[in-house]
Amino acid sequence: MASKIRLEDRECPLSTTLGIVGEWWTVLILHDCFDGYTRFDEFQANIGLSSSMLTSRLKTLVERGILERRPYQERPVRYEYVLTDLGRSLRRVLVALAAWRNAQLAPDERSMILVDARTGREVEPVIVDTDTGDRVDGPDHVFTAGPAAGPIMRQRYEGVAHAPRAEPMGLQSSG
Repeated sequence: MASKIRLEDRECPLSTTLGIVGEWWTVLILHDCFDGYTRFDEFQANIGLSSSMLTSRLKTLVERGILERRPYQERPVRYEYVLTDLGRSLRRVLVALAAWRNAQLAPDERSMILVDARTGREVEPVIVDTDTGDRVDGPDHVFTAGPAAGPIMRQRYEGVAHAPRAEPMGLQSSG
């Protein structure tokens, strides 16, 4: 199967992310983790996935550093699956996916919404640049080849109209 993956997809962050968490069941397991579930039987009851499939998905998430497998009982030994820092960083991805779908629905058709835990007020997430606070989901922000891009990726983005890049921290001109 790996031979069918295009070379440019191997370095594309979208493709590699989907290769890690792009399966339906994986997203549902992560959703359960963010809702506080950690145990095999909880995942199985919530998702309805077969034992072998769930075992496979959890193993992959542990191998990829997204979940950590920890014993919670000694006799018999039983494990729980806890999000790592890398796993917790996926929360914004799941929030964005849910928001994308909810934006297509009327408010009374939404079965799950994101709210401010302090006030209970529904919120609409947006993706912003951490330096400027500007939204980055519009046409003013584009993808371009990064420093590690290979020839195919560089060719793909050759000629993409974009503003000059800021110089790396500490290298700004003193003007």
